[in-house]
Amino acid sequence: MMSESVDRTLETVAEIGYEEVEFAGLFDRTPEQVAETLKRVGLSAPATHHGIDVFRDGFEEAADVATTLGHEYLVLPSLPRAELASADAVRRVADEMNAFGGRCNDVGLRFGFHNHAVELQMIDGAVPLRVFLEHTEPDLVTFEVDLFWMIHGGGDPLEYFEAFPGRFALCHVKDRTPEGDMVDVGDGVIDFAKIFGAAERAGLRHYFVEHDTPDDAAQSIADSFGHLAALDIPS
Repeated sequence: MMSESVDRTLETVAEIGYEEVEFAGLFDRTPEQVAETLKRVGLSAPATHHGIDVFRDGFEEAADVATTLGHEYLVLPSLPRAELASADAVRRVADEMNAFGGRCNDVGLRFGFHNHAVELQMIDGAVPLRVFLEHTEPDLVTFEVDLFWMIHGGGDPLEYFEAFPGRFALCHVKDRTPEGDMVDVGDGVIDFAKIFGAAERAGLRHYFVEHDTPDDAAQSIADSFGHLAALDIPS
């Protein structure tokens, strides 16, 4: 939808009832054009995704765009497999995340890391996601927990929230069947009400609905919004 029309897509998102979006590219629009559209439709964009090469070699431009679009968080969405080849490699990435976080903090931003299932798999006796959480500084690095991929990788979000309180400022809200298929929020078995009941412990502030391969993207996010709006969140 974004590749067809950024403006119409953001209008649709706002009409459904969402208040925030997260970017992963601007689809040939300038930051100024996108900022104008966000303002017009009443959306904010607290976060965006950038590959590790941007953090290593293109940070200044990314920070400038973030200022234009009002981003608070620059999120690393994934890692090349070579960065997870050994326990030493994982620890080096954790050190680099601290450095990225320092650069973000220096310009009024926050650095975050988004997990997939691979970071939940044991490497040389260590779970990379735990290494990242244990060896990054809370004031430098936050995390965007992808609930589908954490559970798909064998992790329990509530256990992570309890073990690492306050470390998860953002999350991707996506549902999963017992067989492991990705589905619209509400069509799977993830207990979002229970998970969001632990939001204060987790540190959650921003929630982004996501589906990697929906049949109808607009209908998917509308159905997901309806399910989430009806949740009874335990206090």
